[in-house]
Amino acid sequence: MSTTSLSRQECAITILGGPTAVIDLGGLRIVSDPTFDGPGPHGYLTKTEGPAVTDDQLADVDLVLVSHDNHADNFDGRGRAFALAAPLLLTTTGGAERLGSPAIGLAAWQAHTVQRPDGGELTVTAVPAVHGPEDGEWDLDGNINCQVVGFVLSGGGLPTVYLSGDNASIRTVTEIAGRIPGIDAAVLHAGAARIPGKFRERAVSLDSIRAAAAAAILGAPVTIPAHYDGWAHFTEGRDAIERAFDDAGLTAVLRVADHGTWLPLVS
Repeated sequence: MSTTSLSRQECAITILGGPTAVIDLGGLRIVSDPTFDGPGPHGYLTKTEGPAVTDDQLADVDLVLVSHDNHADNFDGRGRAFALAAPLLLTTTGGAERLGSPAIGLAAWQAHTVQRPDGGELTVTAVPAVHGPEDGEWDLDGNINCQVVGFVLSGGGLPTVYLSGDNASIRTVTEIAGRIPGIDAAVLHAGAARIPGKFRERAVSLDSIRAAAAAAILGAPVTIPAHYDGWAHFTEGRDAIERAFDDAGLTAVLRVADHGTWLPLVS
C-alpha cells in the first residue's frame, strides 16, 4: 500500500472501508469514524479487512468526527491515536469526557463552527442516532446500546452533508429530514450489523431496505453507503444495498465505488 498522501479534493468523499470516510469540503479535510487497524479480533468483534488508505496518508486532517467511541468497529486502536493527534475531534458528550483534549462533545442538535481556509465557516451539527431497535432497552441517559450521534455539515456555498453514524431508526431519519431540509448528500451506515445475544440479533444499523427508505425520506440527490463491510458482524453488503435501491427506484441517487475512490458530493 502506497504511503503517498491522499490528494486533496474540492468537494468529494471517499469511503476507506468500514465506517471510515474522508470528506474534503470547504478547503477542510474531515475524517469520520477512523478505523485504521489491520484485520484481527477486537473483543467480541472481528475485523476482516484493513483500510484502503492508511492513517499515514491522511496526516493533514483538519477535523475528525466520531459518532461514538464505545465500539471498535467505529473507533479502533490506530483510529483512536489518529483522532487524538488531530487539531479537533468532535464526538458525543460522553466520548469527549473519556477521550479528553482535543475532543469536544456535542449533544444532539448542538453545533460547532469551524473556520474554513477561504474565510468562511463550516457548521457541524450533531444529530440523533439510535444504535438498535427502538423497542430495545433504553439506559438511564436515554440511549439504546450507547450514546451515538450523527453529524450534518453545512456552510455558505457548500452542499449540506448528513453522516448518519450507527443509526437503525427510520423515525430518527424522519426527524432529521424535518428539522434540516435540503440535505444534498447523505452518508448512511448500512450493513445490517447484528451482534449475537443483543436485541434478539436484530440489526443495530440500517439494513439495505431501511437504507433505501432513509434515502427516500431525506430526498438527497447523492446517497453514499458506508459501514457495510470490513467486519464480520455485517450481514448485508454492497450487492444487497444496490438491489434494495434498485427495488425502490432509487438507483439514480446511489453512489457506490471501490474503497479509496473519490465520489463527488454534488450530483
